[in-house]
Order: sequence, then structure tokens, then C-alpha cells
Amino acid sequence: MPTASISATCTAIDRFRSIYGRLLEWVVIGLMVILAVEVTLGVVFRFIGQSLIWYDEVASMLLAWLTFYGSALASVKRVHIGCPELVATMPWPARRAANIAAELLVIAFFTLLAGVGIWITPILATDALVSIPAIPMSVVQSVIPISAALIIVAEVSYLIDLLVAKKPAAPDAELSLSERIQ
Repeated sequence: MPTASISATCTAIDRFRSIYGRLLEWVVIGLMVILAVEVTLGVVFRFIGQSLIWYDEVASMLLAWLTFYGSALASVKRVHIGCPELVATMPWPARRAANIAAELLVIAFFTLLAGVGIWITPILATDALVSIPAIPMSVVQSVIPISAALIIVAEVSYLIDLLVAKKPAAPDAELSLSERIQ
């Protein structure tokens, strides 16, 4: 692949990842605001003696959604727990191979998770929230395959980075892919 087309691909991937990250940030911020408002309403209504029967169940659901969508955002930003010190000590070819293997394992796991989530969602369609029977559990649990797909998209974008990278990134600075291939 010529260097010019690699640079164009890298720039497009970097741009996509930036937009994708911003979209996920807004989803996570929205969920945080909704959760904060919902819990505040629950506390206020409980204080005045008119407890909302649905507030704790909805808060639990929102917290789970926030966790899953937040994990997708963490994947885009590369802030999940890892062992970067161990990998950084490896020579570039071994580091690249280890990172590619790790990306493939993560993608395989989340593909399995998405598949199981898709498989189980119709089964849960007959169940509903206890306090709000109009909301089926399939809607609540849909976060599993959706967030798994979002994480897969993020991980594939970094796998592409690794596959086209020609030299390692500087150890003290985060360089974009287009900076690494020059």
C-alpha cells in the first residue's frame, strides 16, 4: 500500500474515531444527566412521603446502561486497564504482534457477547420490569449487544492502526496513526 493512501486511510480513521468518540461522549453525558435527574426526583419524592415505585428499578437500569456505554467510550479513548509497561518493553515487532493478538481476542470476546445478547434478547421479550410492566426486559437488556457492537467498532479501528503502522509510537507521547507511518 503506498504511503499516500496509508496516510489518507489513517487520517480518515482518526477523523472517524474522533467523531465516534464525541457521539459516545454525548450518549454517556445524556445517560448521566438522566440518571442524576431520576435519582434526585426519587429522593425528593421519598422525602415528601410520595415514593416513586419505579425509581430504584429505573436507576439500576440506567446505571447498567451508563456502565456499558461508558465501556464503549473507554474503548474509543483507550483507557481500559492494561499492562502498557510490559508491552512497551518489547521490541517493536513483538509489541505489534502482542497488540494485534490482544485486539483480536477482545474483538472475538465482544463478538461472542454480541451474539449471545442478540440470541437472548427475544427470549427476554416476554418479561418486563416489575414496576413498569410496559417496558420489556428485551429493551433493558438490549444494551448488551449494542454496546458490544460499539466496542467492536472501536477495537477494529485500532486494529487497522496496528496493521498499517510502520514504526512504533514515541513512548512519551500519543501520536496519531498518520504521524506514526511517516
